[in-house]
Amino acid sequence: MSQTTSDAPVRRQRAQIKVRTLRTDRWWLAPLLTFLGLSAFLVYGVWAIFDTPYYVPGAEYIAPFSSPCLATSCPEGARLFGLAPFGDWYTLPPGLLILGLPGGFRLTCYYYRKSYYRSFWLSPPACAVQEPHGKYTGETRLPLIMQNIHRYFFYAAIVIGAILSYDAILALVHKPLGLGSWILLLNAVLIVAYTLSCHSCRHITAGRLNHFSRHPVRYRAWTFVSKLNAKHQPLAWASMFSVMGADFYVRLVAKGIIAFPYA
Repeated sequence: MSQTTSDAPVRRQRAQIKVRTLRTDRWWLAPLLTFLGLSAFLVYGVWAIFDTPYYVPGAEYIAPFSSPCLATSCPEGARLFGLAPFGDWYTLPPGLLILGLPGGFRLTCYYYRKSYYRSFWLSPPACAVQEPHGKYTGETRLPLIMQNIHRYFFYAAIVIGAILSYDAILALVHKPLGLGSWILLLNAVLIVAYTLSCHSCRHITAGRLNHFSRHPVRYRAWTFVSKLNAKHQPLAWASMFSVMGADFYVRLVAKGIIAFPYA
């Protein structure tokens, strides 16, 4: 008795799962907390840009959201290196001049992109959870194709980090025992660490090299940046809250809510 076998592939229909997800854990908690954290940063940033005062004379504290101050409308001590290249014509809050530099750097940051894609756009909100969008084009069309300019925002962020470091050192020189001086210094350290932990920075230092042995200095820089890059996510959050905290503290001192001698 003969037996015939067929080599034809067996077609299996894809499982039709009508529920949004089969996950039973609290998968929604992470995107919710991310949404609240980023929203708080956005709301505070808009408020801080238009809030005054932002400078404490004598202690040389300047709020990070208002630095650098580049117009004659700025208090004289708050001007970067005492200069006012924007002259008398600019009378709007100083934060508007530099908002796009650190803001653009964070907006196009690889980690933040993942964060607000998941928390604001739900694309997707979590692993193994359906997203509400029926079409996916990635970052190949406007406006998301503009994310590719992240590297250029990185160069601007390096300048902003250097300015905030200068502000912190200036505050330490004038008020070495002031709490605000050390708060500004901690914020500067976190801002610079977050900036250097950027994926673009890692690529720029030595990401395109084929032979590390021929470029020992760049290899050492790449190794250092790679260690920071592994902490990019916690540094992103720590620097975000540190810049808000430092900015708010300086404004409280400038308003007299915190007594200056103890600040």
